[in-house]
Amino acid sequence: MTVHHEESDINLRGVLGFGLGLFVVAVVVHLVIWGMFSYFNAREARHVEPEYPLAITQAAKTPPEPRLQVNPRQDLRDLRDQEDRILGSYGWADKNAGTVRIPIDEAIRLTLQRGLPARQENGR
Repeated sequence: MTVHHEESDINLRGVLGFGLGLFVVAVVVHLVIWGMFSYFNAREARHVEPEYPLAITQAAKTPPEPRLQVNPRQDLRDLRDQEDRILGSYGWADKNAGTVRIPIDEAIRLTLQRGLPARQENGR
């Protein structure tokens, strides 16, 4: 028994014709859409006014305070460095009241050495 394909199962000419027709329709649709896009784009370019007409007449000026941060990470790093310098140094907290500040490590050491005040129990 020999094996052959059956010629009655598929109409090869019909399948190829459908594929070719589909391709031609796809090309035509793409060309029509491209043409419409070019037309509308050119039409829009002729009729577009500047979005912000006042921006053209006003000179560039610095906005009022408060302004946005340019580099928030660097600003936070600078703030923490400044706080660390304050926490690690001696200085006046309030000169008029005679209040001073000492480094945080020294304050912790003194607190551990002296202890914290506690309430006396009433015999309970």
